[in-house]
Amino acid sequence: MQVILTRYGGFCRGVANAVATAEKYAPQGVYILGELVHNELVTARLASLGAVIVQNPQEVPAGASVIIRSHGAGRSVYETFAAKNIRVIDCTCPFVKKIHDIVKKYSAMGYTVVVLGKKGHPEVEGILGQCFGECFVAEDTAFDFGLLEGKNVCVVAQTTCDRGFFLEFSEILDKKRKKTVEIFDTICYTTKERQEEAIRIARICDCVIVVGSRSSSNTRRLYSLVSGECKNAFWISDTAELEKVNLLYSRVGIVSGASTPDGLLREVFLKMENVTEVKALNEMEEAVAKMDEQSNKFRKGQTITATISSATDEGLALYINNTKKEILLPKEELVCESYNKEDYKEKVGEEIEVMIVGLNPVKLSEKAIAKQKEEEAVLQDIKDGKVFNVTVEGSNKGGLVGHIGTYSVFIPSSQIRIGYVKDLDKYIGKTLRCKAEKIESSERRKQIVASQRVILEAEKAEKDAARAAKEEAFFSAISVGDIIKGTVVRFAQFGAFVDVNGFDCLAHISDLSWTNIKNCGEVLELNKEYEFKILSIDSEKKKVSLGYKQLQPRPWDVIAEKYSAGDVIKGTVVRITKFGAFVEVEKGVDGLVHVSQISHEWLEDPTSAVSVGQEVDVKILNIDTEAERLTLSIKALQPVPEGAEQPRPKKESKPAGERKPRRNQPESDETREWNEDTEGGASIAELIGGSNND
Repeated sequence: MQVILTRYGGFCRGVANAVATAEKYAPQGVYILGELVHNELVTARLASLGAVIVQNPQEVPAGASVIIRSHGAGRSVYETFAAKNIRVIDCTCPFVKKIHDIVKKYSAMGYTVVVLGKKGHPEVEGILGQCFGECFVAEDTAFDFGLLEGKNVCVVAQTTCDRGFFLEFSEILDKKRKKTVEIFDTICYTTKERQEEAIRIARICDCVIVVGSRSSSNTRRLYSLVSGECKNAFWISDTAELEKVNLLYSRVGIVSGASTPDGLLREVFLKMENVTEVKALNEMEEAVAKMDEQSNKFRKGQTITATISSATDEGLALYINNTKKEILLPKEELVCESYNKEDYKEKVGEEIEVMIVGLNPVKLSEKAIAKQKEEEAVLQDIKDGKVFNVTVEGSNKGGLVGHIGTYSVFIPSSQIRIGYVKDLDKYIGKTLRCKAEKIESSERRKQIVASQRVILEAEKAEKDAARAAKEEAFFSAISVGDIIKGTVVRFAQFGAFVDVNGFDCLAHISDLSWTNIKNCGEVLELNKEYEFKILSIDSEKKKVSLGYKQLQPRPWDVIAEKYSAGDVIKGTVVRITKFGAFVEVEKGVDGLVHVSQISHEWLEDPTSAVSVGQEVDVKILNIDTEAERLTLSIKALQPVPEGAEQPRPKKESKPAGERKPRRNQPESDETREWNEDTEGGASIAELIGGSNND
């Protein structure tokens, strides 16, 4: 039987120092706060030398001496001892002290502290005891990360923490972080080396014996690691338990926890029988490598040719060419619609190409080859510049991550879109269109560095070029004054936007109607086509102004054709002034009924005879289309009452050019409007003087 002994047997440096110190002071009756190490044999020995082990600081009498073990203690413990004048012999491990310093610093800065380790463990409790504020312990990745939302976080690890857990937790936190996160790898380097070597020993041995106390956290972790690599792993705490292990193996490895005495490790080795050879790990690894090479050892991902030796209900038994091995190819790993062993019995003796997808034991697959060929075809297309889709699975500081087959895909944050991306997490779960910027294919790394931005920029450039060409063609085909057809696509307060051959033009609200309108909907309908006149073109600013009313008849053009002086028509009073009432006879056409033409009786105020909104019959006295003035009369359609009061005689007035306004009494708006409305129409004498005799 060959035996491989770990190089990292016995106490770690911190434990060794604590044990040596305790042995020195034990005869003086020194107190030890808690078990110095997680080993019952060591604890019993120190007690026999005179050391007193207590679990509570209050149990140490005033003036005594006390040893702080390598796990360390919280600030309150030191304060208790100082208050009782107790001498402290501090054996805290230097690696643990480093963690204390980190935690105190960041906790004082307001950070929330997260300790990766086992709850209740003395080292973890000592670390938590250094905190000034909020702190948590995470034992696995099921930790509630929501507790850290919006907080600055400081992460440290118990010195014996599993490195895989530390890395996985750090990666998850990095993806979820919203604020500052400081992560410190505080796992003891001797713990890392001890664990790494234990794994290497387990991989080349038929059996591994883990020596250490069952109360030791690091020994428990060591046993968990080697169990994952070797199915024949045994955990013993002393030589008596070795008798329960049946050591009928050709190669046995021996490893131990950091709190296992070197003497116990030697005792276990000396108890073992049938030991023919003891080798160091590196020597054994070299020997195993040579044996593997000679026996044509397989590697994961390797494609081999095998011969079908038989067909069973479970799959095909394959003879591996040039070896003495026969391995099962499970039916689930065959490329076929449905497996029927009878179909394959005829193929016994034929060769089949399979891929090695697992080791210890060797696992084969035909589907993996088909999948690899599909992936290679896809990868070749990607190398040739083909656009591919990738679903975002997560994010890190630099960008987004996903997968295409066995290749990881990394999209830098600067390549996600055109412009800066602040929140990467919002892309998780979304599918992006990408092009490969760089492809790395090796046994150690298979990665595609991709960009979506290059696609978006190319599409934008293409759209911009097409739009520019379309605009150039549009502007070269139109001129001011052209009559064109367009569809009304949307309204705004200031006008209507009209689609003319795919280009947005504006018809201002003032160019929609000859009359005042409040909104475009009074004249036009959405999604309806109309004819418009081009009023102006600005090729540089890409603006075209249209007119609709310019193609419609002016209201006064209709009036001249429709009415003549002397016609009697209906109208509506739209506004009243001191000198008369304005009556709308057509949309946008108002006529003036002077106060003297409202009634045969003298009126001081027109509102005593008419009101806004009242429909009245009027007689047209005069039409002036050039000045757009219409003079109307209501009283001309009324009989003259007998004894009607004649209008007041006019005062002789100066010629218009010599008329002067009264002192401090400027001409009113109403007077001005009256003057304007009577100018060029019926004379004042006609309106006031002679009209009462009609």
